[in-house]
Amino acid sequence: MAATYKDAGVDLDVYAESMRRLPQLMHRTFSPRVIPSDGGFAGLFQLDFAGKLFARNYEEPVLVSGTDGVGTKLKIAQQTGKHDTVGIDLVGMCVNDLLCTGAEPLFFLDYIAMGKDDPARLEKVVRGISNGCVEGDMALLGGETAIMPDMYGEDDYDLAGFAVGVVEKKKIINGSLISEGDVVLGLASNGLHSNGFSLVRKIIADAGLNWDDTPEELGGVSLADTCLAPTRIYVDAIRAIQSHYRVKQVIHGLAHITGGGLEENVDRILPSGLDAEIDGSSWELPAIFKFLQSTGQVETSEMRRVFNMGIGMTVIVSDFYATSIQSRLATAGIESMPIGKIVFGSGKVRYV
Repeated sequence: MAATYKDAGVDLDVYAESMRRLPQLMHRTFSPRVIPSDGGFAGLFQLDFAGKLFARNYEEPVLVSGTDGVGTKLKIAQQTGKHDTVGIDLVGMCVNDLLCTGAEPLFFLDYIAMGKDDPARLEKVVRGISNGCVEGDMALLGGETAIMPDMYGEDDYDLAGFAVGVVEKKKIINGSLISEGDVVLGLASNGLHSNGFSLVRKIIADAGLNWDDTPEELGGVSLADTCLAPTRIYVDAIRAIQSHYRVKQVIHGLAHITGGGLEENVDRILPSGLDAEIDGSSWELPAIFKFLQSTGQVETSEMRRVFNMGIGMTVIVSDFYATSIQSRLATAGIESMPIGKIVFGSGKVRYV
């Protein structure tokens, strides 16, 4: 009997059904700068539209790009069958990095690798990506879905994302203007975001817990729903500041708090000779972090190194504007708090 691709684990008819479901999820994210090319080999995005470069009239536009994934948080989605939010994580992990340069997000691409094609599951994942792109105000321009039996288990999949933005060259934020006396504002996370899940899963497994358990410490919300809360996207937060202030006079540094926590991520933008002193008592630690620390008997230093500890983004600003910026963010519905200050030192981040 002649061998077929289906015999090898790839059903082209099922794949065609999967592809049929995706264009509508892309189209809802399109801006007028997108040139539709369904079925094409690449996505198309106009640089010059109605006489302007991008959304604003840039003089020296610089393209900004970033890529990331979701990590082992995907294992929880796969084990619980909850696939509709990890796509938001994928977008958030990429676009929040772009924001740290002061960039305006433009478009997004995804790569999805699966052990077995499942049109309904793929649609849920891509709907999450689409929702994240709507929240991040960027076009889902295209992507790739690869079916790779034997490389992945039937229920396994992995995600990678690629984001592109633009920033005016003279407005690039890189931390070089951070000065002694600046205030470190923390923007609240809505949970774990998308880092540290190998440790999370170990703690839950070692404690003999199940993802549908509802610990009292978490207010009766299941472990699955708490841990799968998607990464917060900070586009609106940063725009709320950019739209009201001369940005480089006000925002001196931005750091997306991912793996490595506050210490390693804020450290990336500190000039030599300056330290960031972080007051760990200046914000309320969300319940999930307290639960994981007590359940796993994790040292505080390890918690701070692995997790965001409730702060998803930091904005280092001139002391003169700190209170005003907090009010501006609150008006936009974004919780922020002063969590530290910049002092003379040796280019380190330290808790005090």
